Amino acid sequence: MTTFRAYVVEQEGDRFRSGVRELSMDQLPYGDVLIRVRYSSVNYKDGICSMPASRLVTRYPMVLGIDLAGEVVESRDARFRAGDLVICTSYDLGTGHFGGFSEYARVPAEWVVPLPDGLSLRDAMVLGTAGFTAALSLYRMEQNGVSPAMGAMLVTGATGGVGATGIAIAKKAGYRVVASSRKEEAAEWLKALGADEVTKPEALLLQEGESYLNAKRRFAGVIDPVSGKYVPHLLQRLEYGGVIAISGYTGGPDFTASVFPFLRRQAAVLGIDSVWLDMETRREIWRRLAGPWKPDDEALRKIGHDIQLDDLDSALQQILAGRMQGRAVVNL
Repeated sequence: MTTFRAYVVEQEGDRFRSGVRELSMDQLPYGDVLIRVRYSSVNYKDGICSMPASRLVTRYPMVLGIDLAGEVVESRDARFRAGDLVICTSYDLGTGHFGGFSEYARVPAEWVVPLPDGLSLRDAMVLGTAGFTAALSLYRMEQNGVSPAMGAMLVTGATGGVGATGIAIAKKAGYRVVASSRKEEAAEWLKALGADEVTKPEALLLQEGESYLNAKRRFAGVIDPVSGKYVPHLLQRLEYGGVIAISGYTGGPDFTASVFPFLRRQAAVLGIDSVWLDMETRREIWRRLAGPWKPDDEALRKIGHDIQLDDLDSALQQILAGRMQGRAVVNL
């Protein structure tokens, strides 16, 4: 094939364009591994990158898509051979290096993870960076001593990508799962993913008369892609040794909190970054997602829905507006 289709954004001065274009192989950036992309997925970060003058895109034109899964066509690196099934997420993919919204991608070998047994290429992209981030959040919390015996796992922003996958993953890991969402109409869907309880975010706030001394402790941990004003309240809801793992800021980037939960309950707040994570940990997270933490097939079916390249404009607008339920999987 001499040409292929990809979703490209271009910025020249005040002029911005986005959409599906025909590219040639010689337009792909340098990389050790050429991949025939079979699936990608839409993340909130992709939505930000689709905006004019995005602060995340480091050069234009850019093929968007921070996730991809596909088949190796050729490799200059001995670790990979033609026909290998692989995953590539994060690093500079889709921000500074042509990404996964493309029928072909060429990437550095150091970014590539072999598809682990137990996952199909589509499964990997139903999870994608969102599911990987949720799993990494749980992994870091458990490294910090959190376990199902301590109490429930709260998942904020539950209808989004990190939230929906986080519910299914935490349930498989043995936790009682509480999902937080404003979308009352999504309650049954969230329970089908594994949530034992669905609550509104406002119900998590300290009520009049509540303080650190008498606040009800409810959660061993929090998978939190929302952050913002809720964090100081959630700190008061943690069991002794509880942890909030923050991976996003859809609720805002700032919060002000008391030191007392940290000093009196040994609470912790962990920052979660999947972009420059070391490869050893990256492979371990994917191993768990393919094994003990893999959501049930029914949950994966409910989380992911397929779209085409030509549907990306609509999907990117939906995720930026907070209207995306679950995960949009780009079927290439």
